Amino acid sequence: AVCRYPLGMSGGQIQDEDITASSQWSESTAAKYGRLEFEDGDGAWCPEIPVEPDNLKEFLQVDLRMLHFITLVGTQGRHAGGHGNEFAQMYKITYSRDGTRWISWKNRHGKQVIKGNANPYDVVLKALEPPIIARLVRFIPVTDHSMNVCMRVELYGCEWLDGLVSYNAPAGQQIVPPGGPVIYLNDSVYDGAVGYSMTEGLGQLTDGVRGLDDFTQSHEYNVWPGYDYVGWRNESFSHGYSEIVFEFDRIRNFTTMKVHCNNMFHKGVKIFKEVQCYFRSEANDWEPNPVSSVLVLDDVNPSARFVTVPLLHRMASAIKCQYYFADTWMMISEITFQSDTAMYNTTGLPPKTPGTPTSIQPGNNPMHKVDDSNTRILIGCLVAIIFILVAIIVIILWRQFWQKMLEKASRRMLDDELTVSLSLQSETSMFNNNNNRSSSPSEQESNSTYDRIFPLGPDYQEPSKLIRKLPEFTQPLEEAGCSGAVVKPAQAGGAEGVPHYAEADIVNLQGVTGSNTYAVPAITMDLLSGKDVAVEEFPRNLLTFKEKLGEGQFGEVHLCEAKGIQEFLDKDFSFNISTNQPVLVAVKMLRADANKNARNDFLKEIKIMSRLKDPNIIRLLAVCIHDDPLCMITEYMENGDLNQFLSRHEPEGAVAGASNTPTVSYANLKYMATQIASGMKYLSSLNFVHRDLATRNCLVDKNYTIKIADFGMSRNLYSGDYYRIQGRAVLPIRWMSWESILLGKFTTASDVWAFGVTLWETLTFCREQPYSQLSDEQVIENTGEFFRDQGRQIYLPQPVLCPNSIYKLMLSCWRRDTKDRPAFQEIHRFLLESSAKE
Repeated sequence: AVCRYPLGMSGGQIQDEDITASSQWSESTAAKYGRLEFEDGDGAWCPEIPVEPDNLKEFLQVDLRMLHFITLVGTQGRHAGGHGNEFAQMYKITYSRDGTRWISWKNRHGKQVIKGNANPYDVVLKALEPPIIARLVRFIPVTDHSMNVCMRVELYGCEWLDGLVSYNAPAGQQIVPPGGPVIYLNDSVYDGAVGYSMTEGLGQLTDGVRGLDDFTQSHEYNVWPGYDYVGWRNESFSHGYSEIVFEFDRIRNFTTMKVHCNNMFHKGVKIFKEVQCYFRSEANDWEPNPVSSVLVLDDVNPSARFVTVPLLHRMASAIKCQYYFADTWMMISEITFQSDTAMYNTTGLPPKTPGTPTSIQPGNNPMHKVDDSNTRILIGCLVAIIFILVAIIVIILWRQFWQKMLEKASRRMLDDELTVSLSLQSETSMFNNNNNRSSSPSEQESNSTYDRIFPLGPDYQEPSKLIRKLPEFTQPLEEAGCSGAVVKPAQAGGAEGVPHYAEADIVNLQGVTGSNTYAVPAITMDLLSGKDVAVEEFPRNLLTFKEKLGEGQFGEVHLCEAKGIQEFLDKDFSFNISTNQPVLVAVKMLRADANKNARNDFLKEIKIMSRLKDPNIIRLLAVCIHDDPLCMITEYMENGDLNQFLSRHEPEGAVAGASNTPTVSYANLKYMATQIASGMKYLSSLNFVHRDLATRNCLVDKNYTIKIADFGMSRNLYSGDYYRIQGRAVLPIRWMSWESILLGKFTTASDVWAFGVTLWETLTFCREQPYSQLSDEQVIENTGEFFRDQGRQIYLPQPVLCPNSIYKLMLSCWRRDTKDRPAFQEIHRFLLESSAKE
């Protein structure tokens, strides 16, 4: 998510001579004109002859001059101001790290062909999963019939600072449990030679994806168990260790090695107990004195983690590490190296000095460049330090100025020159990818503040170039013939006698387990604070651990079986199973080391959750608060969350032949969306603000029953749905309204915005993230367009299964003015009426 910089085709950092091609139709369609978003020459690179289905010899090649970690590619066709109509409907990518050995990219399921453009002018961005590490990249157009093809391209990523060009390791092995699925621990994306061992390639140990705590689960959809890890069995090695050799681009001064390992010791998997690393410079022999590290084994916490191994500033171009087994299995998902780039001389081809290519003005280059002169490096570092100090002073003065301005006019937006400001919640919990808990000042009790204001740099594309034209939806819903129940502006005071939009002061009740729980108005908290918890104490010895769903700053969420919990429930609530049968529940647990404020927030959350009683809201069933750790036990549906549920299904009628993929009808999708609206109508009637409504936070029971929960942010599976700010806060920006992102304002109206996005997710079967074609920074920039309301904002497109009336409902949820968005009561009534009409 961080490594997504444009690498210089559109910005000009890549020189004309570094862009080559197999052929060209004319001088005006040469390779140098294949730059994304530019129409110099005749508007694109075009090969000399039409591309044939069985002839994949034409290519456009980009030389990045040094190794880069490439995560994203963008393509366009030849538009030339309306005079061109050639584009690549499909293409392949090949890449090389040394210019001699070329590798064909394939996705995690083995597919090589990438879907390209549908017209000559739109930019189509495709994430490379897995990403590639390369210096040279070729775009090869692919067709199913003879046709003229032209291309403009861009690469996105960042410099590969590790410098690792290959690793050689024993091939991963398999676990064959009795009666269970086979666990494949092979390196499935390794791009070198694979036999008994793996040679001259890179793969899953360098793809940036860290394995989950449970090695049988995976970050990726529709892959086999064990996919995240490369693993070996102890008995396969007579010497008691697995050896991996790492080759680098040049001699480096190594400081540390970080190894991400699994530690499910109850399944015979442990972090290595010792590692010995040998070093070699150029073609010399291995040095006799290794660096050795002995680890203290952890038999308490089964979480996967990074292990940092000091390399003591050893100089080498290759490292051989022997990882000693501590148990039956050893599993590794990621290995990274840190080296001091100022302590070595470059031996390969040095990067060219950036210049200005023909007709192109370069932007700022965000990529780190390595000079081949130690003197230049020293001077550059001194100049950089001076600039950094000046920048820090400017930022401090700038921040103080804007804090004073915003205190005087909190509702006044920033000038157009400041594209966006991000609101931080001072008590927002977060977790990072290393499972390390970062402490935020929990003692503070202030509401959202403007802690970071910055203009977006020139490296990001203008979202206005990607604007979706919606002429048929520009009129208001009432003019389009939509039900009047939906289109009326929200009035103060509804049927339940509470204001529709919570403009009153909100108590920020932040879930200590890492979940964005309901925010509650102060008057409601006063009423609740004088009452006891309305649920019973449950014996914790009757809870059986199944798996960890996730964790936050002060707590964890576990999936458990509860035996005999029916006896502890209210008379108005029961499970449709026998009393003796265990019930699947979610247990939110507060860590014993949590501070006093976290404990108080946890008890407040219990009080509030105990009084939420609605068929479409997750119920608090029982608690364990007589001793530590404090626990709350909530419902958990057997079908999991709606995001995962829909990802495993197909639209009814879309699966051809004898496929075993289960289907869901449009009527059932509508039924589930209606239930979400019903649950949110209940919360809004209590003046509660959820703040994180999404399919990941909706659980699915039998017969498509939906219940709204708040587990999403605590699950590692959905960490990519949250944007991290300065290591302190995580925000689901793709679901948030513009006023929540820019002003830190969370109301029922912002929940309505999130409902529109959730409805869009549902009707697309959660096949992609909202605004998947935009980076996180572009999503934030787009919210500024919603504020300015000059017709440049980008809307989510109409899903294939979505009728016009439902899409108009979505658009009404995304109106700029909060008072113009429908209330949940109106949304629920509209969905019910439209279902009755159908």
